Amino acid sequence: MIPWVHLDTGSVPGGGTDLRLMQRGDEFSILADTIELMNNRRSGSEAALAAMTCERLKDRPRARMLIGGLGMGFTLRAALEGLGPDARVVVAELVPAVIAWARGPLAHVFGDCLDDPRVDVRESDVNRLIQAGPGQYDAILLDVDNGPEGLMRRSNDRLYDNWGLKRARWALRPGGILAVWSGAPDRKFKSRLQRSGFAVEEARVHASGRGSGPKHVVWLGTRTEGPVAPARAESARPKTAR
Repeated sequence: MIPWVHLDTGSVPGGGTDLRLMQRGDEFSILADTIELMNNRRSGSEAALAAMTCERLKDRPRARMLIGGLGMGFTLRAALEGLGPDARVVVAELVPAVIAWARGPLAHVFGDCLDDPRVDVRESDVNRLIQAGPGQYDAILLDVDNGPEGLMRRSNDRLYDNWGLKRARWALRPGGILAVWSGAPDRKFKSRLQRSGFAVEEARVHASGRGSGPKHVVWLGTRTEGPVAPARAESARPKTAR
């Protein structure tokens, strides 16, 4: 058995759990403590997040997309395959080391997607870009932390609470899509998404992309134009490792 080798550690700005980049042969893994966040051999659900969104943007040749989380680039690559030549993709990545890994030890995983003229990678909290102005995007894709029940830092919760979801709706153009990746189902989050002014579809997608093994969850919320339910107070959610 080939042992895992620790290549690098990335500090999360503002505190939280550090990320570790590990390698075993041609397999790479990014961990938060002992929890695996992503692996280059299990990228099916991350790619599906973008592919399913792009399918719903076919009538928008100049679509503007915001991706929260660079990861190993699987969502970005799938987005570029599904979008037209006049589309634009902004990628927000909070952890500087993740961007460095994309140009360094993971360069072969990313291929040439970072050099695509449609791509703008920003070292930023995606929440800041969401708040930049109304109607900025045709789609917002969140592959941040481990989904609504995060592991890296508590402040990521603000992306998925009532306020964060309604802010995302505000940042979308009419009929725009909020697509969210999660490591596990979350009925409370799905209900919250519906109450925040989205028509919601839920898909269970195999992590491997080959129709076997564990499944992750992708929610696709299409912005509706009807009234939005009043925000409800939410108690703090405990962190649970999976």
